[in-house]
Amino acid sequence: MKNSEEQDFSIVAVDKFIHATRDSGYKGTASAVAELVDNSLQAGATVIKLSISASDEDSQYPIILTAIDNGSGMDQHTLRTALRFGGSTRFNRRDGLGRYGMGLPNSSLSQAQRVTVHTWRSSGGPVLCSYLDLDEIASGELTAVPVPRGVSKPSFINGYGSGTAVTWSRCDRLDNRRISTLARKLLLSLGLRFRHFLWDGVTITVNGDPVQPIDPLFLHPQALFKGATEHASFEREIAVNSGDHSVTGIVRVTFSELPVAEWSRLSNHEKRERGIAKGAGVSIVRRGREVDYGWFFLGGKRRENYDDWWRCEIQFDPVLDEAFGITHTKQQIRPRPHLIEALTGDMESTARALNSRARKAHFSVKIAERFSSSEDRATEKDDLLTPLPPKPRPRDKLVLESLQKELTRPPHTEREQDEGVEYRIVPKALSDTCFFNYARAEGKLVLVLNPDHPFYKLVYKPLLESEDQRDVALRTSIDLLLLAAARAEALIEGKDALKVAEQLRADWSDTLATFLNE
Repeated sequence: MKNSEEQDFSIVAVDKFIHATRDSGYKGTASAVAELVDNSLQAGATVIKLSISASDEDSQYPIILTAIDNGSGMDQHTLRTALRFGGSTRFNRRDGLGRYGMGLPNSSLSQAQRVTVHTWRSSGGPVLCSYLDLDEIASGELTAVPVPRGVSKPSFINGYGSGTAVTWSRCDRLDNRRISTLARKLLLSLGLRFRHFLWDGVTITVNGDPVQPIDPLFLHPQALFKGATEHASFEREIAVNSGDHSVTGIVRVTFSELPVAEWSRLSNHEKRERGIAKGAGVSIVRRGREVDYGWFFLGGKRRENYDDWWRCEIQFDPVLDEAFGITHTKQQIRPRPHLIEALTGDMESTARALNSRARKAHFSVKIAERFSSSEDRATEKDDLLTPLPPKPRPRDKLVLESLQKELTRPPHTEREQDEGVEYRIVPKALSDTCFFNYARAEGKLVLVLNPDHPFYKLVYKPLLESEDQRDVALRTSIDLLLLAAARAEALIEGKDALKVAEQLRADWSDTLATFLNE
């Protein structure tokens, strides 16, 4: 047995450290690959090509992953430094995507047993190559990053004047063994993480397929899925201590509201595909790169289903890394108490307001769907009746102009152009005391119900909200009764006759209100 003088008391037990560090930090393959993209962007790359292919030489580990970019490339010293754990020419600087020099070796060996780097520069010179190998490090055979050697330019990097290619081989820890599944997940993950860079003109491909920017706020016109509206935004100045002085950074918060009326009709599959279902949360973005996504700064508000219908993004300056508690893998935050205190009040109140708006919007959709059986029944029977005149009258145009927002709701069923009149029922407060109004347009008859009228409050609304099938049948009969009255009046063309009919409807409504009021 070795005596105490012979025992190894080095600060790092390399053989154990290299295996232990594989389990530290990264949530999966997509997070590790994102580190390679970070390095490429840091080197000024505008084109990043990811390739996932089958290995012809290793049946045990059949997948090889390569990331190639057109960045500035590295010299011999920079390449050796980049492959060191903690090696960085930019250590703790805040003007880039990385700070600690852990990204390349740590991410690579978290997924593969060997990483090989080729790099070349536009100024000429050979293609430099070096590597790290897990088995060689653990056995003590490899104690330092190998001196980069000049090699012939591999065929897979032709066409790039300068750049770097990182290859993972003996991949034993990838999330999936199927290449198509890995590629699909990378396309989605990278589209989220690097959306701001993609909008700024960076091109990223995975096996030849372009990464499309995915906006969790559904706001950006170039996003894969869009259609939300900005609800609120604000900024906060946050001070943090940096050494012996204090620095101030800006936090920018944006909330968006998803279109419930249009998207609630999507299938569950489409909602999952777009990231609507179970997608509630806050996107944390550092220097244009998403570093985390979760339920942050929302105080006592618990997550509910209605929260799927709004989103939030927080962008912050890198000087605030300590306040956000950024980890070296850039995929998680642990916000400090003073930051939580500065943001939570406004964010929680906004989230609660958006939750309430989503709840009301869904109720409106639900009510609109309950009108659909009456609308469909009237539409189906319309061809048995005297055709309505095709053009709206001046009084119809005034009503239609007041209903622009309400009529954006898509019809319950698609209708061919020649299938007769499409009937619509819309609750909306009227400027007079009538219980209902109406308007005819080309191919459409709209019935407007006044929620302020006593009949609506006391009789119609309880029937509308009831789940009892007898109440549903009764309310449908009332709908058809009112649609019939509106349609009969819509046939009138003469001004004098129309004036009489409108006065009769007003008197009838007032009399009904008088009978119902206590």
